[in-house]
Formats: sequence, C-alpha cells, structure tokens
Amino acid sequence: MKTSATTGKAPAGASAARDESTRDRVARSILTNGPSSAAVLAERLELTPAAVRRHLDHLLDEGLVIAREERVYGPRGRGRPAKVFCLTDTGRHAFHQAYDDLAATALHFIAESGGEEAVAAFARRRVAEVEVRYRELLEAAPEAEKAEVLARALSADGFAASAMTAGTGAQLCQHHCPVAHVAEQFPQLCEAETEVFARLLGKHVQRLATIAHGDGVCTTHIPGAPASVAPVSDGESARTAR
Repeated sequence: MKTSATTGKAPAGASAARDESTRDRVARSILTNGPSSAAVLAERLELTPAAVRRHLDHLLDEGLVIAREERVYGPRGRGRPAKVFCLTDTGRHAFHQAYDDLAATALHFIAESGGEEAVAAFARRRVAEVEVRYRELLEAAPEAEKAEVLARALSADGFAASAMTAGTGAQLCQHHCPVAHVAEQFPQLCEAETEVFARLLGKHVQRLATIAHGDGVCTTHIPGAPASVAPVSDGESARTAR
C-alpha cells in the first residue's frame, strides 16, 4: 500500500477502499452464514468488535442490513436475546441478482399462458435435475448423516446451507437463496424444492421459514422418524414437466 510522502500515512482514497472491502466482507459473511451478531462477525472475520460495529452502522445507514432479536428455538435462557444483523432486500440485490427481473417476467408469461399449474410444472421441472444429482449422494450416506450431506450439496450449489440437530430431528438452514425475489412472487419454487427434500430424505419435512417471505434464512424441519415418501420416477418427472 502506498503512503503519503509528507505524512507517511495511507492516502484517504486507499483507506476508503480498504473500508469498503472490509464492509463487503461483513455483508458477504451475513449473506453466507445467515443472521449474525456483531461478536460472531468479529470472531469469524478476525476483526475487532469496534471495527465490526462501525461497518454495521454504515450498512444500517445505507439500508443494506437490519437488526433484530435472535430467534431462539427451544427453551430461552435468561436475559435479552442477542441482536443479530441480516441483509435487507436492498442488500441482497447488491450481490448480483439482476437476472431476477427477467426470470419473473418469464414466469408471469407462463402463468398468463398456462395458469398456476403451468408455473408449478415449471418449478418441478427446474428441480428435477437437482433431485437426480442429490439422490446418488444421499443414498450412499448413513441415515444419521443425510441432512448434513444434503446441506453440503446445497452449499456447493450456492445456497450456503447447514444442518443442525433439533429435538429428535434436524433443521436444514439455507442462508442464501439465488431466486429469493422470484420465489416471493411464485411460491411454487419453494414448494417444489420442499417436495424434493421430502423425497430425498424419505421424510415428511416441514418448511418453517423462507427468505422469500422475509425471514433471514430458509429453515426446513426434518423429523427423526422416517416416512414413506415415494420418489418420483423419470417418467413421472417428464410428464409433470410438460
């Protein structure tokens, strides 16, 4: 980094660029890992708490993040819940989701031409290839590891997913959704994805929250007891997609 010949300090422009780069790291960490507290962000990014709070204040002023109380699943301990920060719609738009308008326009055309069932058929066809790819991974995984294997597969596809134990079952969390703004208008996309999770895991899963509906993370509950959920055959997938 170059410094001023008279003061020995970095030029103001370089300092501003460094701040912008760090601020982007803070925002991207929230995007990738979901709602996060200032303390967690500081530890994750190896920054001081004061530096993280300064960048969060800037992101708040720009309307890129919002602060809310952390949601606690299960018994809540003493004291006030921690404050966590999550991206706003404006913040998510900053991460190159400009294709949303084109996708939404195409789906509106499908809905006008073929009705809601045509949109649902498109959504099922969209996830059919994903189901085939993931099925091989999950069939090779032990029962106790299937949720984690699914989370890793989703992360590789850009969903920044994680899995954790929840009671007798598990919760699958997707901290990023590349089609969130389109799914807000067309919930069939979320419904088709949930159906795929149920077939892949062999359980009646339940979607508890979605980014498309304003939640900070897409959360799917996976019960502990397996259910009889028959996979869709290639023939059925093809017929549905028509």
